[in-house]
Amino acid sequence: MDSLRWLPCFLFLLVLAQALLLITRRKGRTDKRPPGPAPIPIFGNLFQLGNNPHKSLSKLAKTHGPIMTLKLGQTTTVVFSSATLAKEILQKHDLAFCNRTIPDAVRALQHHEAGMPWMPVSTTWRNLRKICNLHIFASQKLDANQYLRHRKVQELLADVHDSFRMGEAIDIGQAAFKAALNLMSNTVFSIDLADSTSDTALEFRELVQCIKEELGKPNLGDYFPCLFGNLDLQGIRRGMTIHFGKLMDLFDRIIDKRLQLRTMNDYISTNDFLDNLLNFKEENSAELDRDLIKHLLLDLFTAGTETTASTLEWAMAELLHNPKALLEVQRELKQSIGERTLVEESDVACLPYLQAIVKETLRLHPPVPLLLPRKAGEDVEIHNFIVPKGAQVLVNAWAIGRDPTIWEEPDLFLPKRFLGSEVDIRGRDFGFIPFGAGRRICPGLPLAMRMVHLMLGGLIHSFDWKLEDGVTPERLDMEDKFGLVLYKAQPLRAIPISI
Repeated sequence: MDSLRWLPCFLFLLVLAQALLLITRRKGRTDKRPPGPAPIPIFGNLFQLGNNPHKSLSKLAKTHGPIMTLKLGQTTTVVFSSATLAKEILQKHDLAFCNRTIPDAVRALQHHEAGMPWMPVSTTWRNLRKICNLHIFASQKLDANQYLRHRKVQELLADVHDSFRMGEAIDIGQAAFKAALNLMSNTVFSIDLADSTSDTALEFRELVQCIKEELGKPNLGDYFPCLFGNLDLQGIRRGMTIHFGKLMDLFDRIIDKRLQLRTMNDYISTNDFLDNLLNFKEENSAELDRDLIKHLLLDLFTAGTETTASTLEWAMAELLHNPKALLEVQRELKQSIGERTLVEESDVACLPYLQAIVKETLRLHPPVPLLLPRKAGEDVEIHNFIVPKGAQVLVNAWAIGRDPTIWEEPDLFLPKRFLGSEVDIRGRDFGFIPFGAGRRICPGLPLAMRMVHLMLGGLIHSFDWKLEDGVTPERLDMEDKFGLVLYKAQPLRAIPISI
């Protein structure tokens, strides 16, 4: 109650501070800040974000331009919504914008200091990226682990076949998540974290979704750090502490078991990622400790499962929403691989329409629609505007993927637009950056792309599909739900049938 009595004073001081800031903006270099919608006192442009900020910011950009300043509470935010300007941020001035604005939720368990996506570019960050690239994401390692992806897709198709025999609908996103989770846990730990006899996959996905949703929630601690930064009034950081803690406890148990096995004389190394991490830790204890290992595992499992599952779900939803595209890709698969039920990785290069479907899905539904927030490390001049030091910087990948100056009929699902196109998904074509670009591009992109193509190809080559409860393709709900990951608002449930 005592703190509430002080609240009017704090609000008065905020209004006064913002009034002084407006006066000083008329002088000096702040005149060159990008334009934007007029802020209201105290709250700035917060109420203009709505429940779907990727869409709200895209709409505002049509009025105020592709480089736009907003005041989100006390936080100055500059939003970029064009390919040309994204290139300035992610390539030309990548060094100046390579570090992050830290959401308060990520401060749970000090994850902002130890989590690879959030920590500053540093020796530790480079070491973690190097370890991941060398032992998981390098082409040579991915080729060596091809059998794991093959096995997990086989298990996915077996689960779908069970639903087919019983004539039941299957939750596409959940089935894909289970496959992605077991692929990641086998790559890292040489075990399945989810099996058919338990609800582990469902529980794990709910936990990961809670983490992503908490990160996507509007947080007073982010918008008014001077007033509420340490108070956690909405309990978001406390919730994240619980979610992170559950995963950390799981990783602790697995690490303890592995360390015990490694002490035995007859232990034979699995050469999985955990063994490689522990070997590196023994040789470089100053560079990698147990806590850093757990935070790295947290990032791998939260980023490497839900984004893959979400992309697969959106791809299947678009195909069921557009039956002609589904028939076209099924025709391509039949011509290319015949009666074989499983798509091999070597087949993908000969399946241009399948590749185009994945690209078109990512164009319309980028996994992280605003990418991860960046922070201006210094005043940077871009197209005659100044992005001030300390400003939060957002790149609206969702808006760029639907930019009518780049894409013809941008809101339609048209995979053929990518046939014969050299547009690349790896951050070199800035009109298409679902995984970001520059030095902080998502390191898991190569693994995700291999897995999505295999799962999608297997699902649509082995089965035909119909929507649950007599829903027609035209009536399929295609609305999204904003979080750190762009979810499908209504989970996709479909019934596999004989092809």
